[in-house]
Amino acid sequence: MAGKIVANGLKFVDVFAGCGGLSLGLERAGWECMVAIEKDQHAFQTYRENLLDTKPHGLRSWPSDVAVKPWDIACFRRECASFLENARGKVDLLAGGPPCQGFSHAGRRQVGDPRNSLFLDYLSLVADLKPKAVLIENVKGFTADFGGGLPGAGRNFAAELRERLEVDYRIADTVLMASDFGVPQARARFFLVGVRRDLGASVGVSAFFEQLHARAPAFLASRGLTPSTSARDALSDLEVDIAGKVPCPETSGYLAIAYKGPRSRYQSAMNAEHASAPSDTRLARHAPEIVARFADIIRTCTEDGRLNRSISKELRDRHGLRKMALRVLDPLSPAPTITSMPDDLLHYREPRTLTVRENARLQSFPDWFQFKGKFTTGGLARRREIPRFTQVANAVPPLLAEQIGSCLAGLLRRG
Repeated sequence: MAGKIVANGLKFVDVFAGCGGLSLGLERAGWECMVAIEKDQHAFQTYRENLLDTKPHGLRSWPSDVAVKPWDIACFRRECASFLENARGKVDLLAGGPPCQGFSHAGRRQVGDPRNSLFLDYLSLVADLKPKAVLIENVKGFTADFGGGLPGAGRNFAAELRERLEVDYRIADTVLMASDFGVPQARARFFLVGVRRDLGASVGVSAFFEQLHARAPAFLASRGLTPSTSARDALSDLEVDIAGKVPCPETSGYLAIAYKGPRSRYQSAMNAEHASAPSDTRLARHAPEIVARFADIIRTCTEDGRLNRSISKELRDRHGLRKMALRVLDPLSPAPTITSMPDDLLHYREPRTLTVRENARLQSFPDWFQFKGKFTTGGLARRREIPRFTQVANAVPPLLAEQIGSCLAGLLRRG
């Protein structure tokens, strides 16, 4: 993601900021973040250490009347009323991705999940700030009706969002595939862009996503990239057989992947601003029988042409597995959508799960970006904590966010 950052004079607020994927991409496109709102302490620690405490990669300022700490929106609105009042009408963009677990087809998809209503909190900030533009990201399931005859069946959150925003904003929305924008991951996500109706730029909103697609090849070429990036393009320099192992500098008793340098244009772009080995390469400690199982699964899926797809029932039965989502990466194609579960994906040639850094590569995080907090968690803690694997999985790919930010800045400048 090398490239000189040129400030465009536009400012944004990032809500549900997570570890900072969306903020990073927007800043790479020249935007300046006024403030970021994120509730989870682990995700905010990652955000702070990459985008606040060290500033060579961003253009960030932070208001003096807003504490640098994790916030939920209700608390932020209550305690930062002076910031909201002073910023009203001065924010160019309110961006964010409300938590998606209740909408996702990969999860339990419950209409009553309390996290589903967080998009209403986003709308409360729209009313507070009256930004020139809005940007919302969510899972594809956000656009689907809830069914099953349960209370709330038929409810469609994307339709509700459109209806509420269209009073003051002209909007466009679509489902984007991250792999169309150089990200080595077939990640389908809902995006909505809106511009306030009293601004001339609003007339161009209807063509926004068409223009975004049209600009992608030239944008990627300027970074030395192409629209089609495979898993091997992203990860081959992190293969243990090539790079070797070292004691993990972050966790005693673990091994990590060593580093000898990039082997593809994509890897060079991710490593361009980093002078040393990337962090977060801690390897899982698989028992010998698990290694043997993974080796058989990788070999069988490769022979059967079943890469990037859930393993077959026969293979599950052979190994006594109940897990339905396990897939082996196809080295010649973009990865499937990564998830917060470290054991959902197996490496394409090495009998192991992926590291946090490898997932980050598939999300287009540059190698200088370091993740903080626990590596993973389980049980009920999954609802309370956002460890590193989940931070990566929940993020907007920065490379895609940068292209959206560049296109949106062009739209607002024309208006």
